Amino acid sequence: MQVSREEVERIAALAHLDLTAEELARMQKDLSQILEYVAQLEQVNLEGVEPMAQVAAADADPEAKLRADEARPGFTQEQALANAPQAAAGCFQVPRVLGGEDEA
Repeated sequence: MQVSREEVERIAALAHLDLTAEELARMQKDLSQILEYVAQLEQVNLEGVEPMAQVAAADADPEAKLRADEARPGFTQEQALANAPQAAAGCFQVPRVLGGEDEA
């Protein structure tokens, strides 16, 4: 399945991406290859294959794959804020992302 340049441009616009002509051509090729691979996967015979909730086999020992669930000490407030670009009153300070400067 081939993805058209117009489709790539539309997807880029929806994602607010400003792609160069070279990037558009590469994305067109990459997306086409992904869709071709998905089409190949659709051809796999799954008859008799049970759906799985987890990747591990049902008869596998779950303890062998997972670490023990043990409480461990966390960071102190000072440690957590040590590398923060900005901190105020013991909290992370982040720039405003919604609303204008005149809004409170």
